[in-house]
Amino acid sequence: MIRPRSFLLAGGLLSAAAITPVSAHEGHTQIVMPEGAGEAAPGEREWLAGDHHIHSEFSAEYAIDPANPDAMPAFTFGVDGIYPIQRNAEMAREFGLAWMVSTDHGGPGHSRINHDFAYPSLLESRQAVPEVLQFFGMEFDTPDGDHSSLIIPRTDAERSQLLEIEAGFSRREAHPADPARDEPARMIAALTVMRDQPQPPVLIANHPSRSAVSATEYGRYDPAEFRNWNDTAPGVAVGMEGAPGHQAAALNPDGTLDPEGYRGGYRRGVATMGGFDPMTARLGGLWDSMLAEGRRWWVTATSDSHRHWREGGSDFWPGEYSKTYVHATRNYADILDGLRNGRVFVTTGDLVSSVDMQVRGARTGGDAAGIGGMLEIGADEELMVQIRVRDPQAVNAGGHNPALARIDLIGGPITGPVADRNQDRAPGTRVVARFIETDWQRDGEYISITYSLPASANPYYLRIRGTNGTEMEPAEDQPGEDPWSDLWFYANPVFVNVIR
Repeated sequence: MIRPRSFLLAGGLLSAAAITPVSAHEGHTQIVMPEGAGEAAPGEREWLAGDHHIHSEFSAEYAIDPANPDAMPAFTFGVDGIYPIQRNAEMAREFGLAWMVSTDHGGPGHSRINHDFAYPSLLESRQAVPEVLQFFGMEFDTPDGDHSSLIIPRTDAERSQLLEIEAGFSRREAHPADPARDEPARMIAALTVMRDQPQPPVLIANHPSRSAVSATEYGRYDPAEFRNWNDTAPGVAVGMEGAPGHQAAALNPDGTLDPEGYRGGYRRGVATMGGFDPMTARLGGLWDSMLAEGRRWWVTATSDSHRHWREGGSDFWPGEYSKTYVHATRNYADILDGLRNGRVFVTTGDLVSSVDMQVRGARTGGDAAGIGGMLEIGADEELMVQIRVRDPQAVNAGGHNPALARIDLIGGPITGPVADRNQDRAPGTRVVARFIETDWQRDGEYISITYSLPASANPYYLRIRGTNGTEMEPAEDQPGEDPWSDLWFYANPVFVNVIR
């Protein structure tokens, strides 16, 4: 563990026919493509596991001088996040990650910490652990919000790009605190700047429901806020953590269970559901309401690593429990392009290590659309859905070899923009089909399913999830629950645009 260092800164099956889309959404959200991104041919891509929410020693602790409270606080390294960036990268490599993002907390004057201390440390870590592609970023103190992962493209300007964003817009950057930095307009201004940068970053909302007061009362994040972000910068504000970090909160250092430990640190008003945030896990909930508008709004999974559970913390190492898989070639640009455009599935406990869903016309065949993509199809043509999942026959970091018990195909109509910006339900979304072992073909570690859907006159989307459990829908997690016993995967959707 690193020694703290102190500094003072100067200055049952449902019928497929249940999908009955009601109207087209004209003008789907357009994805902004940064220059040079996505240069790889799809056939060269593979599923690359990563983590975009990792803290290091540069998530500092601050102390105000009582004799001079308006002076910039002194800061101490190695107290909040405790590990060097290189240590995080080494553990990411050990647990099979191909990429990661270093995302330290902000604070008074923290933009200089990132610029003067964290970035040189990141460069050293890139040299020491080249097997893991390491992005520069931060856990952005979001104006009028909670935290979000800010992922900076790998360019020669990455250091100055993060400095511009953090110094200009991070909610906690100023000291004394500036209330204007915590206004909705400030976040819209920040997103406008990010959108217009030569190489736009990616921003993903972290632990979206952790501050919620109850199941019906939102906290630091609400649906209208996400819609405003996505409208302003659809290629920057692209999604939210589906599975938050701190999943080891119920594990004591000796491996026993703490009856007061809450998965994800969700202690206040809502609980995680199978380890996933309710905004993602609730069928027909907030995530589905965004997709039903035709929005490209993706989900991810992270460790939020600060201190490992074996050392008294509540966190797994990067990749030890949660993984975000991106379909990309092994380079920075294509990984960021995959995150930006939803070529992503997420899993906990290494339940699966590959997930593919291809949809195409059943009669005409032709090119298929995969996860994050869109298929155009005639109104009179049936759809063929092909699912292929790898269920690894290996022991995970928890000492278990979990078996995939079920895969759910979920679908809903794309009904267009909502009148109520806080809409958080998609009543037309439902489970189209549930598949168990007797419904699929197995070839070694690979599971294959083929399923047909009837023709539709209107657009819709499809997504899949899976579990090792028997719950038809993920239930609220209870304090003291063993995170290794309740595992899920979620894949981002495929959109189907019907041509009339």
